[in-house]
Amino acid sequence: MFVLFILAYFPTMLWMQDRWFAKDSYYSHGVLIPFITFLLIWQKRNEMKQIKLEPSAWGMGLFVIGIIIHLLSLLLRVYFTSGFSMIIVLAGFVLCVYGKKLLKEILFPVIFLVFMVPLPVLTVINLSFQLKLLSAKMAAVMLNVINIPAVQQGSYIHMTHASVVVEDACSGLRSLIALMALGALFAYWMRSGKLKKVVLFLSSIPVALLTNMFRIMALAIISEFWGAKYVTGFVDGFFGFLVFVTAFLMLTRIEKVLQQGINE
Repeated sequence: MFVLFILAYFPTMLWMQDRWFAKDSYYSHGVLIPFITFLLIWQKRNEMKQIKLEPSAWGMGLFVIGIIIHLLSLLLRVYFTSGFSMIIVLAGFVLCVYGKKLLKEILFPVIFLVFMVPLPVLTVINLSFQLKLLSAKMAAVMLNVINIPAVQQGSYIHMTHASVVVEDACSGLRSLIALMALGALFAYWMRSGKLKKVVLFLSSIPVALLTNMFRIMALAIISEFWGAKYVTGFVDGFFGFLVFVTAFLMLTRIEKVLQQGINE
């Protein structure tokens, strides 16, 4: 069955691999997702052994729906929907062969595979464009708040002595997607009710936007006072790394605050 699955989805897997390893990819984290899913399921191995297997005919229906979506996707060369059909097929297979209880036990790891499926190129372009405009606007507002005159024009931020442009790579889309995956993991591991899990997961969105805004602000300040030549290469890469570390710490802090609320 595993071999048939690989053969059926081989074109989709090749497409995902190309997107994962493409230059300036927004989905470089995608290659890690299947391994994380495997580890999450492996952690459940003892609980899964205790579950009585109750195969469900509903699983076959779900399996067939997934296969139909996959075949239509291949016919139309829409690999994005084929990637999602892979998750439907897996869920259908588990439900059909092992039953509802076991599927429920591993439902999150299976759904987590969503984060490995790259969005369509047109969607990525549109999201990246909107995000870089938003990031530029937020950064310009905050620069004025700290008494550094700045005017936003599209994706440009004009200051007294320098101008910076928020490129697609600095739109924050890459960190937003990765942090949403991280936020989902944090929410999954957090011992709390569903509402607080949802709050923690959704908090990854403003955290990604805020940290990216501070990155743009930092680069703008360096350009204004020391020159644009100092915001390329190592410095730009360092702030990119710093953004993710800061976002990780912020998510950790939000989780602790939510946990303290539970304990109280």
